[in-house]
Amino acid sequence: MGKKRKPPKTECCVSKTRCKRCPIRMLKEGTLPEGMTVKKRRLVTLDGKPVKKKHLAARA
Repeated sequence: MGKKRKPPKTECCVSKTRCKRCPIRMLKEGTLPEGMTVKKRRLVTLDGKPVKKKHLAARA
């Protein structure tokens, strides 16, 4: 079995060297949970609604 991954952050911290949980980095690498995307440095669902932390735990 693989390791359990930490969920992405809800918002990018705008660090020049992206952190491991950065939603922008995870989107680029293809490791973002299904049904999620990034708009304006914020993690959102595919229909554009913002993601809450309690929903992240259920998906990751």
